[in-house]
Amino acid sequence: MTVTDPVDSASPEQPLQSLSRAAARTLATTTKSVPQMQGISSRWLLKLLPWVEVSGGSYRVNRRLSYSVGDGRVTFTSTGSEVRVIPPELGELAPLRGYDDEDVLIELAGRFVQREYAPGDALVEFGHQADQVFLIAHGKISKIGTGAYGDQTVLGTLADGDYFGEGVLTADDGIWEYTAKAITACTVLSLPRNEFQGLLDRSETLRAHLETTAAGAAGAANDHGEALIDVASGHDGEPQLPGTFVDYDSAPREYELSVAQTVLRVHSRVADLYNQPMNQIEQQLRLTVEALRERQEHELVNNGDFGLLHNADFSQRVSTRTGPPTPDDLDDLLALVWKDPGFFLAHPKTIAAFGRECSRRGIYPDAADFSGQHVPAWRGVPILPCNKIPVTETRTSSILLMRTGEQAQGVVGLHQTGLPDEYQPGLNVRFMGISEQAIMSYLVSAYYSAAVLVPDALAVLENAEIGRGD
Repeated sequence: MTVTDPVDSASPEQPLQSLSRAAARTLATTTKSVPQMQGISSRWLLKLLPWVEVSGGSYRVNRRLSYSVGDGRVTFTSTGSEVRVIPPELGELAPLRGYDDEDVLIELAGRFVQREYAPGDALVEFGHQADQVFLIAHGKISKIGTGAYGDQTVLGTLADGDYFGEGVLTADDGIWEYTAKAITACTVLSLPRNEFQGLLDRSETLRAHLETTAAGAAGAANDHGEALIDVASGHDGEPQLPGTFVDYDSAPREYELSVAQTVLRVHSRVADLYNQPMNQIEQQLRLTVEALRERQEHELVNNGDFGLLHNADFSQRVSTRTGPPTPDDLDDLLALVWKDPGFFLAHPKTIAAFGRECSRRGIYPDAADFSGQHVPAWRGVPILPCNKIPVTETRTSSILLMRTGEQAQGVVGLHQTGLPDEYQPGLNVRFMGISEQAIMSYLVSAYYSAAVLVPDALAVLENAEIGRGD
């Protein structure tokens, strides 16, 4: 049943005795809101990154000399179901690091055999002879070994691009000190020791390279791959003190400011006649700037050059233990960014998945008062939402943990202020003129970038499942 207003729905036989509301509204002044935009998010990353002034348009990150080479992961190509390793990528293996004989690497890559493993299958068994090197093309593998108290423990988790067993290339009498077991369906390339030995016997350059590597020609380095600083301590008397110096990276990375731009067009008739009660150009510009800031945050997360997801060091990436993001996984991130961690950043659906795992375990994390808002936290570190972190078609996503600020050797945002016609810090609006169609044009530009000052300032939890339990 529909209930109607008896005054406005009078029958033809019953004439109205007062002015209807529909007619009255033609004389009334409507109270309006400013234009709303559903795409505006909290943009926590833009708010919390310390922004460094880059007056020259580029920012150089000077570091100590490091002996680390490559990105730590092997890359593959696939044709249908056939997977092959890219030959130069074999240089990621420690014994082959720096080896550049292309013909030998091509032949070596061709000797890898593709194998498929189902969840629960063991690739290698503890105590068996170590006679193969494994490259993980796809899937997730756990390394299970004996703990300090004799019980079984997970020593590590390997995923796409990781490898293990490279020590068999330089030694033929080792045994596996752990069991490698597939957590998910896995595609793996393996190289038997005898296949490598056959190539080694025929290649003088490969033999010479392995001899040089065994002699430690790369130089002394600390746990972070940096050149050592010789220091004496605990001595007595007048011993000869070591001389030393701090060596610098001879090719430091430079970050150039990126740009997001658009041309805002407004017809002069609209700007002249329809500026009450709201300025049309101002409202058009406000929403355009909001869209640029959203794109800016998206680029800071996803850009292939300076985006945080792509600039996290591979040693600072971990995969989830069981699939969904758990408290144990966030503890693993905190173990990587343990020096003054600032905040976690995750997609809202990932935060919800983490909440479900906490509830399943009977854990109820406290909320943190962060910038005047109550947000979920773990170990006192806020977990902030960011819808720019992608969610894959298989419903997996990532969680970032970072330390921020130049003084803390963390992650910093880069911008330049004092631009001509500056509208906001690092963003300007420049009038481009009026066309023959009476359309005014404004060039709106935002300049920005981000830099990770040292690798341990940023860690990423990868392949976090957000759909399980839905």
